Amino acid sequence: MTQSPHSQSKRTRLEHDFLGEKAIPANCYYGVQTQRAVENFEITGIQISHSPELVRALGYVKKAAALANTDLGIIPSQVGKAIADACDELIAGKLHDQFVVDVIQGGAGTSTNMNANEVIANRALELLGSEKGNYDLVHPNNHVNCSQSTNDAYPTSFRLALNPVLTRLMENMQILQASFAAKGAEFADVLKMGRTQLQDAVPMSLGQEFSAYATTIGEDIQRVKEAQSLVLEINMGATAIGTGINAPAEYTRLVTEYLRKLTGLPVVTSPNLIEATWDTGAYVQISGVLKRVAVKLSKICSDLRLLSSGPRCGLNEINLPKMQPGSSIMPGKVNPVIPEVVNQVAYQVIGNDLTITLAAENGQLELNVMEPVIAYNLFQSIDILTRACHILARKCVDGITANREHCRKLVENSVGIVTALNPCLGYEKTSVIAKEALETGRSVYDLVLEKKILTKEKLDEILSFENLMHPKYIP
Repeated sequence: MTQSPHSQSKRTRLEHDFLGEKAIPANCYYGVQTQRAVENFEITGIQISHSPELVRALGYVKKAAALANTDLGIIPSQVGKAIADACDELIAGKLHDQFVVDVIQGGAGTSTNMNANEVIANRALELLGSEKGNYDLVHPNNHVNCSQSTNDAYPTSFRLALNPVLTRLMENMQILQASFAAKGAEFADVLKMGRTQLQDAVPMSLGQEFSAYATTIGEDIQRVKEAQSLVLEINMGATAIGTGINAPAEYTRLVTEYLRKLTGLPVVTSPNLIEATWDTGAYVQISGVLKRVAVKLSKICSDLRLLSSGPRCGLNEINLPKMQPGSSIMPGKVNPVIPEVVNQVAYQVIGNDLTITLAAENGQLELNVMEPVIAYNLFQSIDILTRACHILARKCVDGITANREHCRKLVENSVGIVTALNPCLGYEKTSVIAKEALETGRSVYDLVLEKKILTKEKLDEILSFENLMHPKYIP
């Protein structure tokens, strides 16, 4: 398993907790509790620094707490300022390599919280001209974690971190939506056969098909936006289980006000901090929306693979951009690799949703200890969906072309156009025509004219491009 990038340092400092002493590399900003977590949780090899938004959010939470505690006279002003300044460095992207705990960990996020407390404390000590580990001056628990518990600091940081990544997801969904909409306009005059159950149905335009993709992505952007609003309710001030033990009376109001100012987000305190401390319903709902996005994206990508199948022995109605050779043995073969990778992203997101569901269900009594795995899976789902939307738009949809004449010929030779004759001929008569067309291989158009069922003028009106695209009742 991977080790801390700082673990090879030869110089060490000795730190202790109530379990005993440990040697910490002297150049590291984290401390003894983080070191224990690194040794205990060799699980994924992925460190919490992999989610920079979470580290920044921890910086916001710890700074807001320091400012509130300073105002209330709970910690000395110079200590509060040093903590706030250290937090500013985290928010600016510095010291992220010091967040070395595995993303999946026991302890309900305590190791992540202590990793932050220790890094901030040791950086604050440096800013005050002292040495790392001199916790008599700035202590990870007594000062950085003052008026807090992991059980309110960690969930609040998680919620703050979700906001920017969900915004980024929506921005990339909008890019994909615009790509499909542009193709909808470009292909508005391409006549093609619509299909249900993989069988010929009735004509439509390729533009209508792509415009529908744009519409469905637009609907999902709204669902993500609605879900995003759920993470604006936080439980800072709840401390251990929601009763607010060890936090001054005015602390909850003050720390929330500071968070609003620092982040620019309209966060609000939950009306019931005990419920908020164990409730993970917002994460379940967000994950459900991500699953919805994934399922619909996967359906669209499967459609693109079908519509581009061939080129000689498939539907071949559209051409996807050629991204790479498709076979190590079959010369000239090109595969729809971008839709394929998005399909696989969707399967991962669907699997993550099950993990989040089980983890949310398994929170007993006053706390859900499974929040780290919820965070890991939510961040991963959002990240890979964001990338998938961007790649699908730029490397696939933007470069799609239509095989216009081939699409038209498929319509002209299809039995499906007989449906347009129902209003004037009735279902029974059109069924007979359809059956004969299928048995003889002749076109519906030719059979109707040959049998003098309709005049050429009437038939051309019914089967005109405009009427097939925007059908009107013609008796």
